[in-house]
Amino acid sequence: MNNRIDRQSSRRLMLALSLTLPLLGPAPAEAQNSTPFEAINAAARAGPINVHPLRGGISMLDGSGGNITALTGPEGFFLVDVGIAASKAMILDALRSIGPGGIRLAVVTHWHWDHADGAGWVRAQGASIMADPAAISRQEKTIRVVEWGNTFRPKPIAELPNLSVAGDKTLHENGETIRIRHYVNGHTDGDISVYFVNADVLCTGDTFWNGQYPFIDYVGGGSIDGAIAAADANIAMSTASTIIVPGHGPVGDLSSQTAFRDMLETIRNRVAALKRKGMTLEQVQAAEPTNDHDAAWGRSIISGKLFTALVYRGV
Repeated sequence: MNNRIDRQSSRRLMLALSLTLPLLGPAPAEAQNSTPFEAINAAARAGPINVHPLRGGISMLDGSGGNITALTGPEGFFLVDVGIAASKAMILDALRSIGPGGIRLAVVTHWHWDHADGAGWVRAQGASIMADPAAISRQEKTIRVVEWGNTFRPKPIAELPNLSVAGDKTLHENGETIRIRHYVNGHTDGDISVYFVNADVLCTGDTFWNGQYPFIDYVGGGSIDGAIAAADANIAMSTASTIIVPGHGPVGDLSSQTAFRDMLETIRNRVAALKRKGMTLEQVQAAEPTNDHDAAWGRSIISGKLFTALVYRGV
């Protein structure tokens, strides 16, 4: 694909995403006519942060971009993802409502700002933050993500994860055994999962969007086929009793994770078949390969039209 076509496709993707933002609900006044990046940040500033108790001292927090998971105990909080920095005060209030103590350690599931932007203030409180080497490397570079309308600049060292996790790792925090495992390139090229063994709670980051079409970060090394492989990995790590914390959307389980994988596979195969016929992106979108899935999956930030474009890019 030449540069001219790339630019045209990027503009179309940006327009499609901007048209879906109202589906998140009424945007703060400051977010009107803004980029998706600015609108999501405005929503994080407005709040609220909602706390959903799970089990075994583990809770899910939503309202600051991606979901945050918090394990409380005498050693201090262990977090999975740290949200958007603008939500700092509300996140701290939410943690105080769960239990006493400060943040001791956090794991960031991938490089995207809606999961990792809070690393600076979390580290400033004395905590360490772990991430895949690729996720750290992405935050050290200038990266343009057209669909979000933002160019990400290199983060200062003090705002980066300070512990690199190149291989799978087992931790012991607050009486809980925690397994960190790496995915193949899927949502990005630096995705990791965090599994709380005793509580049987699996945190997937953005390899699982519960009830929503996902974003696939091709600039960051992701792909539709890798996204399907990551969904299969989540299924393999789960049983009928596992609580699954997705990157976005409500708390899930094996059934909702399997439905997500099946949706990815179905849309991928449909778009690939149309593309093999020589159809352009616009022609494939006009064929509406997501039409019978949009009511269930296209009600949030990624529309069926945009998801079709993301899949088309990778098949």
